[in-house]
Amino acid sequence: MRINRNKLGSIDEFIVEAYRYYNNGLDRLKDAKIEYKRYMDKKPVREASAIIYLASLVAIDGYLVSRGVERRALPRSIEGYWEALNKHMVHDGKIKSALDTAYENLHILGYYRGAISVKVIKEGTDSAKLIIDKISKIVKKNDK
Repeated sequence: MRINRNKLGSIDEFIVEAYRYYNNGLDRLKDAKIEYKRYMDKKPVREASAIIYLASLVAIDGYLVSRGVERRALPRSIEGYWEALNKHMVHDGKIKSALDTAYENLHILGYYRGAISVKVIKEGTDSAKLIIDKISKIVKKNDK
């Protein structure tokens, strides 16, 4: 799934898009039955993990654009995102920690490795939501 960053204008549009991705991912996750605290079907879990992880990146992209980063200079790797957060959001360890968890639990374990543990995926989705919510609050605070 490719994100067309050029079609998103304001930071608010990035945040709305991030929540849209997040909710779409949750809807996809509902298709997976759970038994013994494990998802029974990897496919919807993999799809949901990818979509929800991307939701967190869309929110971060919006924040970076609002801080003056040009769209063509937005990060293209997890290392790039960590670098950008260190440069533009130095004081928020919660977002950095949440990105680390979303990356590991959703991108690596959920998407690439097909993890089916409800706990692992839930930690990842909670972390993605924290990123989107915190960035949304930061943006609203800066708009005042």
